Amino acid sequence: MFTVLIISIVIVIVVAVLTIIAITKGYAYEHTVDPLPENEEKEQSEPDKNNE
Repeated sequence: MFTVLIISIVIVIVVAVLTIIAITKGYAYEHTVDPLPENEEKEQSEPDKNNE
């Protein structure tokens, strides 16, 4: 009976530690935003102005 209790506690501790590690890595991830492609927007908007 005590063996099952000890194994269960060890599994709970391992899962808790892995969860904390995953959350820490998630918060440490550096998110970046790509800049808007200005050249493509200008090329697409210029022909529209000529057609009007």
